[in-house]
Parts: sequence; C-alpha cells; structure tokens
Amino acid sequence: MATHPGYPPPPPPMYGGHPKFHAFREVPVHMQCPYCHAEVATSVTYEAGTMTWVICLFMILFGFWLGCCLIPFCIDGCKDCVHTCPNCQQVIGKFNRM
Repeated sequence: MATHPGYPPPPPPMYGGHPKFHAFREVPVHMQCPYCHAEVATSVTYEAGTMTWVICLFMILFGFWLGCCLIPFCIDGCKDCVHTCPNCQQVIGKFNRM
C-alpha cells in the first residue's frame, strides 16, 4: 500500500478481521494458539472469582445467609471466564468480571 503525504500510515494488518489483540469475554474466540500454533476456537470454562465472592458477601450482609448466599457460585454470569486451547489444553486468556 502506498502512503500519501499528509495522511497517517495504514492500520496494522488484521488477523481474521480482528486485530492481533483478542478481547476475551464470555464467548469463544477464534485465534491461533500461542503454545501449539493451531487455529482454534477457544474452550470457555467458568471459575469462581472476585465478583462471585463479593456477591456472596453482600447476600450474607443483607440476610441471605441460610444457603442463598451460595447462589452466585451456581451462576456462570457471576464467574470469571477461562479460555483454553482445545488442542493442547493450555490456558490462553481469562476474563475477570472484577
């Protein structure tokens, strides 16, 4: 690509329509694994994180201490998302809710 005087350089090349930086959220991400270099869609699993514990503590403070405070540990929307490679099982990224 030719650059024209007075204009900024073109953006960096894209990978699959997305920049090299991958925003890990709740959905699988299509990318090249940095460990085994395979083209994969990440596997997403959930684990209890800071947000889960904070919601649990708030529920205890507001009187939901008779087992109801454990509900956040059953809801994936309260947990952190861990992205792993389905090929080599290495952790590629993590989305922390807090």
